[in-house]
Amino acid sequence: DFCRLADTIETMRDMTLLAEVCISAAVRYSEQQLSLRYGAPLGKDSGDRQQLIVLAMGKLGASELNVSSDIDLVFVYPEAGMTDGDANSISNEEFFTRVGQAVIQLLNQVTAEGFVFRVDMRLRPYGESGALVHNFPSLHQYYREQGREWERYALIKARPITGHPERIAELMRSLRPFIFRKYVDFTVIESLRDMKAMIRDDVQRRGLQDDIKRGHGGIRDIEFIAQSFQLIRGGRIRSLQQRKLLPVLRECQRQGCLSEEAVVELRSAYLFLRDTEHAIQGYRDQQTHALPSESLNRLAVAWTMGFAGWDEFLAMLNEHRGHVDEHFESLVAEPVSVQSSPSVQAPALWGEALNPDILSGLGFHDALGSYQALEELHQSSKVSNLSPRGRERLDQFMPQLLSACAQAHHPDLTLQRVLPLVVSVLRRSVYLVLLLENPSAISELTSLCGASPWIAEQIAQHPILLDELLDQGRLYSTPDIAALRSELAQEIMRMTSEDLESQMDALRLFKSRQLLRVAASELTQRQPLMRVSDQLSWIAQVCLEHAVKVAWQDMVEAYGEPDRESEDIGFVVLGYGKLGGYELSYGSDLDLVFVSEGSDGGVTNGTRSIDNTVFYTRLGQRVIHILEARTTLGQLYEVDMRLRPSGHSGMLVTSVSAFRNYQEESAWTWEHQALVRARYVAGDASLAERLQSVRVEALCRARDPRALAQEVQAMRQKMSEHSLSQHVRSKREFDIKRSPGGIIDVEFLVQYAVLAWSHSVPELTRWTDNVQILEVLGETGLFAQSRSEALTQAYLALRARVHQLTLQQRPTVISATQLQEHRKAVIDIWQEVICQS
Repeated sequence: DFCRLADTIETMRDMTLLAEVCISAAVRYSEQQLSLRYGAPLGKDSGDRQQLIVLAMGKLGASELNVSSDIDLVFVYPEAGMTDGDANSISNEEFFTRVGQAVIQLLNQVTAEGFVFRVDMRLRPYGESGALVHNFPSLHQYYREQGREWERYALIKARPITGHPERIAELMRSLRPFIFRKYVDFTVIESLRDMKAMIRDDVQRRGLQDDIKRGHGGIRDIEFIAQSFQLIRGGRIRSLQQRKLLPVLRECQRQGCLSEEAVVELRSAYLFLRDTEHAIQGYRDQQTHALPSESLNRLAVAWTMGFAGWDEFLAMLNEHRGHVDEHFESLVAEPVSVQSSPSVQAPALWGEALNPDILSGLGFHDALGSYQALEELHQSSKVSNLSPRGRERLDQFMPQLLSACAQAHHPDLTLQRVLPLVVSVLRRSVYLVLLLENPSAISELTSLCGASPWIAEQIAQHPILLDELLDQGRLYSTPDIAALRSELAQEIMRMTSEDLESQMDALRLFKSRQLLRVAASELTQRQPLMRVSDQLSWIAQVCLEHAVKVAWQDMVEAYGEPDRESEDIGFVVLGYGKLGGYELSYGSDLDLVFVSEGSDGGVTNGTRSIDNTVFYTRLGQRVIHILEARTTLGQLYEVDMRLRPSGHSGMLVTSVSAFRNYQEESAWTWEHQALVRARYVAGDASLAERLQSVRVEALCRARDPRALAQEVQAMRQKMSEHSLSQHVRSKREFDIKRSPGGIIDVEFLVQYAVLAWSHSVPELTRWTDNVQILEVLGETGLFAQSRSEALTQAYLALRARVHQLTLQQRPTVISATQLQEHRKAVIDIWQEVICQS
């Protein structure tokens, strides 16, 4: 290290490996010696032999040990129980306490040959006053009930270096929820401000300004920067759950938390400071971080660092520390508040000082009504029962919220829509901190809620969606299906495949986040209708793909794999209706059909073997359960299986041969109409190709156009009789979906065209969405180009209005005076194509 034959990272790694070998040897020797005296420690419940797990903390845990570091350790063992010694049996707690004491003595005790490593146990639960060792349940209980914020920082670097791999994995799974929260956690910034203030007071009191670890711009500040982003976003971004500082900084850059310039400066400063630390400590093998004061020692440090003299070294050191200090201060700086009216002081916007006149002066139109709503909240038991910290956060937040509402187009309406969110997060004030630390997110919240009650309701029901408001670039972006798959994979990565409930919640949260992004883009006209529909359909498809994967794994674990010819799973999900046609809206259900390979007589290969047919039926049921079950995050999708062969009376999962026979021999015309919009959405891709052949054959069958037109017209009439209200029938109102000239008429026209002409123009079967089919009809001359364009424009206009009304939570029935031009075009073409055929 001193001769620059090894770089900083190599030196830290080698010191870490040396410490691990020494610790492992000490543990192994101590356990062997004590087992000879007391017997082996056994778990009370499992009966398994127990081993001490040494959690390496701090620099040792991060594989960043200094040349003269002490080592921070925590001792853990899995289960309570007793040793199996005949006469000298003792409890596991006593056994591992003695092991821990022996390990510390072996490493820490100074002998004639010196010592191995100084051992620091203060990071264990309860610190120096706590027990030396803890079992898993007591450790879990401590962090759940008493864990403090600084312990989250410390545990980021925790790394087990002894123990059985399965028990190590179990331990780390139990610690992860305490360290990394599911939501974006900006309370970390609050705690960081508090910790930094305490450290600075300590530095001032003890005169540690020249301390390169704890002083301003020192190593601790760089660690705080990286760890803060880990704690803020690590629950959602698994790649931030790392121990080593430099890879974390690179990941912070990739995730947009830090700029490239900041990461370059922080990396350079970190390596320089760590080298300086080695130069200081290695000179006399002392655990110190203070710059030397004697001239000879200073010259030694400067020379070791590659400088001719102290002044040149100090100039470079101060430059690095200045960069670190600048980046740290920007992280912990108090956020700039949302600007309120100059004539109104922020405290007057909440509490006793607030009155209707103040709200009126801010631009609220129904100042009295808004004041009464705010006063009701202020006097509510939910507010009066808040903890002091929660009340403080609310008092800080409400003036910011009212200022932002005042800048909205409709202040009273916006406030009315946002208040349910405030009520829902009163007991989870971390969300208020998130908004307080990001004032632009408050503006985004009021803007979106003011524009859409649907969005306001979604955020109030799932406050975790507030995370999405932090990054406007992400909020208003709509990823393609490949990017959606990647994002879901990131969400799922942090949980085990057997944890079905967590998988289901992850799917629901993923869908809610993606829907918010799509709705925000549509409201601000950043995305056209076709792109919005594609997005909503892709989101459903990605969720379905994962639901099938999880259900398959669950079934195979229980029963083994079914006997089948396919190299894949032999199971396909077909999407019909809006999903099949890439036309989903925000509240759409999913029309699905399940098809399996259908190997008659086959059975699964598990110890609990079952018939193939039973396996695939249960697989289908499991998929539906994953989609429809109501968890704390609600329902993923409602599923409609009525379009399967024979409807409600048919098998839940149809075989390929049965599907083909039904389409050839038994399907009604309306079922072939539905088949126009059927497409593969999840499952076995090779099996899906066979089903596509069945679909094309059924659609390309030659039909009598006149008879077909009569059947289509009869079905349309039947639907109108059953679904249209009296006001719509009297033509005073227009049902966008069901009235003559509405969406269903366009869909039926397209379906008629595909069934009537696919035998001569197979290209019509290629697409499942109406717009693409209309384009083919125009290009091939089956429809006049003007007719195709008129239907396309009408269809898009009608669906756009449905989306707008959905986001406003209004019914899709409008005045009969609206959209008349488009309605007339559809009705005229219906008369020409269907009624005159």
